[in-house]
Amino acid sequence: MRFWDASAIVPLLVKDEDTAEREAQLREDSVIVTWWATRVECASALCRLARDGGIEEDQLKTALANLNALADTWAEVLPSERVRSRALRLLRVHPLRAADALQLSACLAASDASGRSMTLVCADKRLCEAADKEGLTVVTG
Repeated sequence: MRFWDASAIVPLLVKDEDTAEREAQLREDSVIVTWWATRVECASALCRLARDGGIEEDQLKTALANLNALADTWAEVLPSERVRSRALRLLRVHPLRAADALQLSACLAASDASGRSMTLVCADKRLCEAADKEGLTVVTG
């Protein structure tokens, strides 16, 4: 079981240089745990790709449909006061954006709930560095 950041999920939905590696990582461990807002973050990234000309409209529709299908299979860490308060602490000690602090906090909460340290699958450098400093195993590529 691994915690997946949106930056690692998007290559599962549209082909890019990380797609083969992310598909291999998913084959190694098919259980995806993620943050409650990850579906929104992925949709945002996909829509931004389409607006910027990185993918065509038909590719966007397919990617969004695949996102919904994948999201139906993953486990989500739901919003809670514990996740929020930990995210606030993480913002003070790491150079993270709000969404990344919530992602990392959710990953730490999933680790607490499972009783073992979660592995974070991620492509965001700042988030990876913060997760490493928080004692998590990080898979970048």
